Amino acid sequence: MFKGAVIVMGVTSCGKTSVGEGLAAALDCPFIEGDRLHPASNIVKMSAGTPLTDADRWPWLEIIGKAMKAEYDKGHGVVAPCSALKKLYRQNLPEAVGQPITFVHLYGSRDLLAARMAERKGHFMPPSLLDSQLATIEVPGPDETALHLDVILPVDALVRRSKAYLTSNKD
Repeated sequence: MFKGAVIVMGVTSCGKTSVGEGLAAALDCPFIEGDRLHPASNIVKMSAGTPLTDADRWPWLEIIGKAMKAEYDKGHGVVAPCSALKKLYRQNLPEAVGQPITFVHLYGSRDLLAARMAERKGHFMPPSLLDSQLATIEVPGPDETALHLDVILPVDALVRRSKAYLTSNKD
């Protein structure tokens, strides 16, 4: 059984939830939906087309970290989608979880992401916020444990590649 902590990260509409759900199933571990953990004030703000600030994101990141830690402390792995846009966020999340986190960074062209947003129904994130997220994201560097995957690939391929990376002997 997989015993690590994984965050599927990236900007809006990159497929974090779809890949995260598939990956959690493939690894036979719990999935925690990060979007459902946003405080109501964040949902209201984003729904109105206003980008979140660091002050808005910190409480949400803490909630995600605590939820992941609760699952990890039960002795199994856990997968959660979270934008984790900034390196500082990715540095602090492992502290909240109490163990290292592997990040699966999903990325794609602006055109592809915008097209996905236009097709999405019932989500609080309006298409107008895509550019602010693209401007904010700090792509994980070589000093971070991250797998980078282009979302031009189908979800099942992204899940297979993520699982292979996570379960390979990286020592």
